[in-house]
Amino acid sequence: QVQLVESGGGLVQPGGSLRLSCAASGFPFSSSFMSWYRQGPGKERELVAAIASAGGSTNYADSVKGRFTISRDNAENTLYLQMNSLKPEDTAKYYCNAVTGRTYTTYWGQGAQVTVSS
Repeated sequence: QVQLVESGGGLVQPGGSLRLSCAASGFPFSSSFMSWYRQGPGKERELVAAIASAGGSTNYADSVKGRFTISRDNAENTLYLQMNSLKPEDTAKYYCNAVTGRTYTTYWGQGAQVTVSS
């Protein structure tokens, strides 16, 4: 059974930091392309950051460049998103996404809420 379980969300003040984790199981994590997406209130889901299977190549939305860092631990089947200098506009539900390497099957987590507010 495929599972993507996000954790680490919460309420933080502007300028603060959070680290999201996504624990994966049930599919070949180490050969999968992994991403974080987010969906804010009244907005469409958007790509935040992505990382290649070996972890050497990353990509970020312009709005988070220099503030967010995506990483992965293939030994622990876990994806991370370190979020620094958070802004109110980063408030959203953050979703972990996987695309498997062979069949290009897509999986989604249930999401973790991040709220940036004073």
